Amino acid sequence: MSAPRTGPSLGTGLAAAFVLSACGAALLAALSPWLGGATALRAVIALLGLAYTLYVIGRSGERVGRITTVACWVVIASGAWLFGLPLVGYVLLHVGLVWLVRSLYHYSGLLPALADLGVSVLGAAFAAWAVQRSGSAWLALWCFFLVQAFHALIPATLTQGGRAALDVADDAFARAHRAAEAAVRRLSSTH
Repeated sequence: MSAPRTGPSLGTGLAAAFVLSACGAALLAALSPWLGGATALRAVIALLGLAYTLYVIGRSGERVGRITTVACWVVIASGAWLFGLPLVGYVLLHVGLVWLVRSLYHYSGLLPALADLGVSVLGAAFAAWAVQRSGSAWLALWCFFLVQAFHALIPATLTQGGRAALDVADDAFARAHRAAEAAVRRLSSTH
């Protein structure tokens, strides 16, 4: 049985955004002289993607499928590295993986997952804008992860009441209460 979902919070998302963007920028600066700019950038994107994936899985409270999810993420990310995807495709693949993991672990419907896809695409667009305007890796990473923090505001499900409403509707007391209200309405309409 899985643990109850704790759900993400905006505060922890903002803290994670700051830590990931600062560590990513520092790592990029440290690795660039040794690996070259392009290879260092790909390595940092992969490491930040993995770190954020682990953060998302850890914040979900879900215990089932963690190892499988991380293993699948590593296989797909390694394949992207080995096949030498163009940088834009490489970045979009990692953004897609972040979205997929977040959707699997935090949402129970298509509409919240699509809203989260919008957050992911918006974050990538802001990061591209920031790096184009400033040339700063830290600012680009900060913009991306800052927008990602707002996924905490997307409800896990968009149905009214969720499962609790279904339980109440099926309750025998609720059925008897509805029958009594209908009888009172019939009595009051005849007089």
